[in-house]
Amino acid sequence: MSWLLPALVAVPALGALVPLVWPRAEADRVAPAVGVAVSGAAFVVSLVVAAAAWGRDGMRLESEAAWIPSLDVFWRVGVDGVSLPLVLLTTLLTLLCMVSLLRGGGPECGGERNLVATLLLLETGVLGTFVALDLVLFFLFFEVVLIPMWFVIAVWGDRHDAAGRRRAATVFLLLTVIGSALMLVGFLLVHAETGTFDLLVLAERGGLGMSAQTQLFAALAIGLGLAVKAPMWPLHIWLPDAHAKAPTVGSVLLAGVLLKMGTYGFVRVWLPVVPDGARQLAPYLACLAAVGIVYGSLACLAQSDFKRLVAYSSVGHMGFVLLGIASMTPVGVNGALVANIAHGLITGLLFFLAGALKDRYDSAELTVIGRGLYARSPRLAVFLAVAAFASLGLPGLAGFWGEMLALLGAFDPAEGLPRVTFLVCMVVGGVGAVLTAAYFVHVVRRICQGEPASPGTEATSVELAVWAPLLVLTVLLGVVPGVLLAVTDPAVQTLLGGGR
Repeated sequence: MSWLLPALVAVPALGALVPLVWPRAEADRVAPAVGVAVSGAAFVVSLVVAAAAWGRDGMRLESEAAWIPSLDVFWRVGVDGVSLPLVLLTTLLTLLCMVSLLRGGGPECGGERNLVATLLLLETGVLGTFVALDLVLFFLFFEVVLIPMWFVIAVWGDRHDAAGRRRAATVFLLLTVIGSALMLVGFLLVHAETGTFDLLVLAERGGLGMSAQTQLFAALAIGLGLAVKAPMWPLHIWLPDAHAKAPTVGSVLLAGVLLKMGTYGFVRVWLPVVPDGARQLAPYLACLAAVGIVYGSLACLAQSDFKRLVAYSSVGHMGFVLLGIASMTPVGVNGALVANIAHGLITGLLFFLAGALKDRYDSAELTVIGRGLYARSPRLAVFLAVAAFASLGLPGLAGFWGEMLALLGAFDPAEGLPRVTFLVCMVVGGVGAVLTAAYFVHVVRRICQGEPASPGTEATSVELAVWAPLLVLTVLLGVVPGVLLAVTDPAVQTLLGGGR
C-alpha cells in the first residue's frame, strides 16, 4: 500500500495536463467536467488512504526513495492523525470547487481550461505538503502552491478591478516568498547540526544534537515563515485583499486549505523538531494569536463587504488555532487541529455563499445585497445563517469544539510556560469569541431578516450539491467531535513526546 500516497499526489498533477492537451476548440467547454473527474479520482484515493490509516497509531503508508542523495534529500511521505484529516479536507474542497464550475462559473471564471489545470496543480502542492516527511520535500511542495494561487487571483479574480486583483496577488506572492525564504534558512540550520532532513528522525530526537541557540534561531525562522501563511497578526496583511479579489473557488481553497499549510507546519515541524526553541517563543506566539483574535473580530465589525468580512474572520479563527499550538499541550494542539478542520468546512461554505451572492447582485457589499434574504432566497439564507452560527462557535456545530479546546489549552499550558501570560491570552481570546458572535449576528440580521426590496434568485441544484456536504459535515463534527479527536490525539501525543 506504499504506492497510495505517491498516487494521491500524482493524480491531480497528471490530471492538470488533460485540459491543456485537450483540443482547444472544446477545451473550455469540457474542462469543468474533466476537473470533476480528476478531483473526484483524487478524493476516492484519499478515502482509500483514510481507510488504510484511520484510527491506527503511528505513521502509515510510508514510502521512501533516493532523490538527491548527495544533498541528503529523499522522497519521504507518510500520513498520520495530524495530516490525514487535512488530506481529506483538501480533496473534498477541490472536488466541490470543480463541481461549482459546472454551472458556468459566473462572470469571474473565464478560460476554464487553464483555471481547472491551475486548481489541480494547486491541489498537488497542498497534498504534497501534508504528506511530506522530508524538510526539503516539505519546502518544495509548500512553494508549489504560490504560482498557481497568484494566477487564480490575478487572472480570474475580480473582473471589475484588474489592477487591484494583480496587486493583491503580487502582495500575496511576495510576502509568502519572503516567509518561505526564512523557513528554508531554519531548515538549513537544523540540517547543519543534525545532518538530516528526515522529519521522523528529527521528531524522535526532539532537538537532541542542536544547541539551545540554534534551536531558538531555527524556531524563529521557521515560525516566521509559517506564520505568514497561517496567517498570524500582524503578518496577515496580504489576506483581506487576496480574498476580496480572488474568484470564489480561489477564496474557498485559500481559506480552506492554504492557510492550513502554515498551522500544519507548526504542528508537524515547529513543535517536535525544535521543541526548546518553540518553548521559548510560545508565549510570544500566544500573545500575537490573542491579539489576532480580537483584531480580526473588530475588523469584521467595520466591514461592509461580505467577502472581506469573512476574510478578516479567518484571522481571528486562525488565532485560536495558533493559541492552541502555543500551549504545547495535547488538549491545545488537538483543539488547534479540530479548529483547522472546522474552519476549512465553515469558511469554505461561507465563501461559496459569498460567491453566490456576488453572482446574483454583482457585488459583495452588504448594502447592495440588501435585506430580506429569507423571503427572496430561503434556502440560500438558511445555509448562510447556519454557516454564520457555526463560525461564531455555537455549541452543537463544528466551530465550537476547536475554540473551546484551544482556550482550555491556554488555561493550563505545558510545564515551564508562564501560566499568567496564557491566562491573559485565554481571557482575551474569550472576548474575541464574544465579538465574533456580535458581527455574525449583525450580518445575519442585516442580510437575512427584514422586508425584501427586490425579488431574489433561489439556489440552483448545483449550488445545493456543493453546499450540502459542507453543511452536513459542519453539523456532524459539532455533534460527534470525538470521531476526529480519536484520530488526532494519538499522533499529537507522539509529537509532544507523550504530553501530559
